[in-house]
Amino acid sequence: MKKRTRLGAFFCALSLSLAMLAGCGNQTEPSLPARAGEPEEPASPEDSIVIAAMSEPPSLSPTGHSSVAGDYMNLLTYSTLFRLDMEMNPQLHLVEEYEAVNDTLWRFKLREGVQFHDGTTLTARDVKASLDWAKSFPQVKRYTDNVQEVQVVDEYTFEIKTARPSATLISDLSFHANSILPKHLIDSGNDFSKNPVGSGPYRFRTWVLGDRLEFEAFSDYFLGGPAISHMVWKIIPEGEERTAALENGDVDFLMDVENTDHQRLTQNEGIEVTGFLSTGPTWLMLNNEVAGLDNIWVRRAINAAIDREAVIDQALGGLGQAAIGQAPFNLPGYSEENAQGYDLPLAREYMERSGVKAQDIGLSIICSSDTKRRAAQVIVQNLAEIGIEAKVESMDLATYLATTTQGNYSGAIGSYTTSTMLGYMTAVFHSKSIGSVNKTLLRSDELDALIDQAQETTDREQRIAILEQACALANSLCTQAPLYQPVELRAYKKGLQGVEVGPSGKLYFENISWAA
Repeated sequence: MKKRTRLGAFFCALSLSLAMLAGCGNQTEPSLPARAGEPEEPASPEDSIVIAAMSEPPSLSPTGHSSVAGDYMNLLTYSTLFRLDMEMNPQLHLVEEYEAVNDTLWRFKLREGVQFHDGTTLTARDVKASLDWAKSFPQVKRYTDNVQEVQVVDEYTFEIKTARPSATLISDLSFHANSILPKHLIDSGNDFSKNPVGSGPYRFRTWVLGDRLEFEAFSDYFLGGPAISHMVWKIIPEGEERTAALENGDVDFLMDVENTDHQRLTQNEGIEVTGFLSTGPTWLMLNNEVAGLDNIWVRRAINAAIDREAVIDQALGGLGQAAIGQAPFNLPGYSEENAQGYDLPLAREYMERSGVKAQDIGLSIICSSDTKRRAAQVIVQNLAEIGIEAKVESMDLATYLATTTQGNYSGAIGSYTTSTMLGYMTAVFHSKSIGSVNKTLLRSDELDALIDQAQETTDREQRIAILEQACALANSLCTQAPLYQPVELRAYKKGLQGVEVGPSGKLYFENISWAA
């Protein structure tokens, strides 16, 4: 197996051309009415931007999903109490100051005068209503569990009580699930997917399903109105079509760049490309409750049979790093203890040890993108070497998410991006995340206990040591087969300034403008 120097060499080569950073539908969702005096003509090119994305968001509500595509939209329309910076550290956002009163009690002071899109003023009562409401959604439970009780102290001051010491409360409050919404809309049963009213930099205008979403700048945004006033997100599932749309000038920005097109784009003098090594591993998810896949030796055999370098070459055009551990290797707390890379003879040995006949294993690998399909095609060839006949099945993102979340599958190519190892371990492996991101349906009391212990450990070094133990145990359980961590790319027309992307993929469009 090749060493990680492969990725280092890639970055050296890529730095010559990249600025490196650590079909139409006819069904329309309700749109906001034009405001008094609002012009109906489209914004000028200098005042607008068209963004191409691979997948449609499953929901515009901050609590209705655990998807990257949904997070893109939530960053536009909602605000959270804290927000991650480009180094993935939580920074003050709606909160002006805070203190830990004791191990389980925190006091927060809000910025004053923050306006929601409907003109109402954000107060501590909205915070309490929002955090209480978010706890009722299982999709985001791992980010809301820490909040046991919210108490309003005065108009702009509130307290949060946790059931136990929490190492991740501030990070959790940066997550889209804990967006602050108007209390009166929560109380009235507003559908925040159809009417996403928040205090973010952009107001929702319209959503034409399968085609596009439109937003306009919120001039009363508390950090100042965005420079680009009109924004359109076009849904273009096919990577080749997205690349062509940027080259032809039909779109200005690609959120999802096909890695196989990176050379083509970097050679275009009118296009800028930027890349970053993702903190989100991609894996072959294996449903641990499906007959055959419930056998740890079968899972280990599948894991050892996969040639990750071949997967990276085919799926990413070489732009990625092989992953053998179950967790992100570029986050503190990672361990390769008990991890297993590509070893075909060992895979055959594991398969024999399992006592399961390879021909009895039914493995359909569902995919929601071109990149995933390319990866799955290599895996099908690899597994044939140990007698497992697998097939590839394609789905749109919404169907894929529903199918895998409900556990109605045997295999799937999936991934999860996070800013902390504890957040990753909780989401992907803890039994409380079944029905959300723990789609392998792993139930391990021992692993749950280690994750819970890390959650309650506020000393950073001690917490990292516990997470390393948890990673080693997850490697041993081999609940899924790690594949790679990709170099993710963004591409855009020259003339856009202020583009900055963090390792978790965060990008704040309110900071972007066209050069004069």
